[in-house]
Amino acid sequence: MSDARGASPSRPCPERAGQGEDFASARSTGAVRRPPSLGDFTVGRRMLIVTLWALPVGGVAALAALGLLRLVALITDLVFYGRPGTALLAPGLHPHPWWLPLSAPIAGGLIVGLMARYGSEKIRGHGMPEAIEAILTGGSASSGGGATPRAPGTRTAGRLCATADRRRHDDRRGGPATRRRPRVRRVRRSGAFLRTEPDNVISRREEERRMYADFQFEIYLNGLNDVRPPLPTDLTRLEALAREKLPREAYDYVAGSAGTGDTAVANREAFRRRRIVPRMLRGAAGGDLTTQVLGTDLPAPVLLGPVGVLNIVHPEGELAAARAARALGVPVVLSTAASHTLEEVAEVAGPRWYQLYWPGDRDLAVSLLGRARAAGYTALVVTLDTFTLAWRPYDLDNAYLPFLRRIGIQNYLADPVFTAKAGDDPVLHWAGVFGNPGLTWDDLAFLREHWDGPIALKGIQATDDARRAVDAGMDGIVVSNHGGRQVDGAVAALDTLPIIAHAVDDQIEVLFDSGVRTGADVFKALALGAKAVLLGRPYVYGLALDGEDGVRHVLRCLLAELELTLRLSGHDHVATLSSDDLHEVG
Repeated sequence: MSDARGASPSRPCPERAGQGEDFASARSTGAVRRPPSLGDFTVGRRMLIVTLWALPVGGVAALAALGLLRLVALITDLVFYGRPGTALLAPGLHPHPWWLPLSAPIAGGLIVGLMARYGSEKIRGHGMPEAIEAILTGGSASSGGGATPRAPGTRTAGRLCATADRRRHDDRRGGPATRRRPRVRRVRRSGAFLRTEPDNVISRREEERRMYADFQFEIYLNGLNDVRPPLPTDLTRLEALAREKLPREAYDYVAGSAGTGDTAVANREAFRRRRIVPRMLRGAAGGDLTTQVLGTDLPAPVLLGPVGVLNIVHPEGELAAARAARALGVPVVLSTAASHTLEEVAEVAGPRWYQLYWPGDRDLAVSLLGRARAAGYTALVVTLDTFTLAWRPYDLDNAYLPFLRRIGIQNYLADPVFTAKAGDDPVLHWAGVFGNPGLTWDDLAFLREHWDGPIALKGIQATDDARRAVDAGMDGIVVSNHGGRQVDGAVAALDTLPIIAHAVDDQIEVLFDSGVRTGADVFKALALGAKAVLLGRPYVYGLALDGEDGVRHVLRCLLAELELTLRLSGHDHVATLSSDDLHEVG
């Protein structure tokens, strides 16, 4: 298990792709609530706003209509009777039809109705949302109440939350395409937190222009209805909450490290020593996070790292994590030690890579690789630093190893080669084939023979090993010390990253994990030479606390912070980051 405790399973969401329930029917049955918007707040409050806005204007219009009709009556008296009648003083006394004066308040009422309808559309579509949007984004409201236009291809929180009804109305009318925006689907409540989520299946063009930072405006707008996020937005606080919720054995397995935990501490200290140097007046309006790694287009340089035995923190384990990643277009790297089979995860996942713990049985290795390729995993990540388990006092003190309880060996139990040789005791057979300490660099040719996609080696911490990976024809490396779980007192992964990245000099793609907790951490790793990072423990804590929704929350917070940090530091694309953007202290 790499850098990686059970929360109650989240309720099924009828909005998710593959669930088979139409959103409209779910909405009608109350299973899905429309998120609050500035336009309507609640029905009562919107009616009050419309009434206060429309009735005075409508009342003036009604009085004007009444005066106009009485003037018509006066002229009629002069024309037909040759004298002024009593129309202006007592319209009921002159010989005109009784409905003539009555038509004035009727006309006024119609005007009030039209004004109320227009006012409702104005408030819901443009008036209040655009004004507040201008305040939140630092823009200025125009004379028509709209905000100063943002850069093309961006979506603001006001438009995201407040004009969804108007977009739906335009779609029904077949309105002009220029007013249409990519459809935003409503997702059910998670606890008390209402939010909108993009479709699970999103075109690459729409994905590229998504502004992850809009998540903060969404949170602020939900606050207008006194709705707050169900989990902290400071991702470093999740571990303490997970510790309170999880059984001791599960928490210790996830949070524990090798020996004294010194390597895990060093990982975090390495991030703290490096400070970001913001640059000003750089025209950084875009915040583009898109990249491509190992042949996979990424909406952001973040993947869910290969963390095994996730069933110990949540019953849906890797399935919930894969669905959350798919909702945001983030690839998942599935561990060989997963508590669900690679085929089961493939059914619910989006972009996916497979992580291999290279077994001692070569026939089993070939079988695992073949199954992964057949299930649509496009890249292979081979973990080199875990051919045997390390000395982990937390797990030893608890006498707890989930594999011996048949958790995390599901890929083995489902494999025909493994089951044919396992006999009556598959757990004992697993213990005999899990590690392969006799591997050498020459054995990498075996992988290339049986895997026709990109291959990355995980666990690289020395420049010589990085160069040998290049010489062996590998496509990528992951600079990693397994989150401090394997060797106590090892060098911090972030300290080795810039040295290794410089040594390989773009001859091979460099990824990173170990110690990443925040969007600012991702920024630092990218600036030091990583092309993408693998996230571990934070999303596991989110999974433990709120299942699939917890993982999604972690990803949205991380990506929003990354985008904001990028823009506020003077960059409009992750590709422009370099070591010049950091200052090392201490």
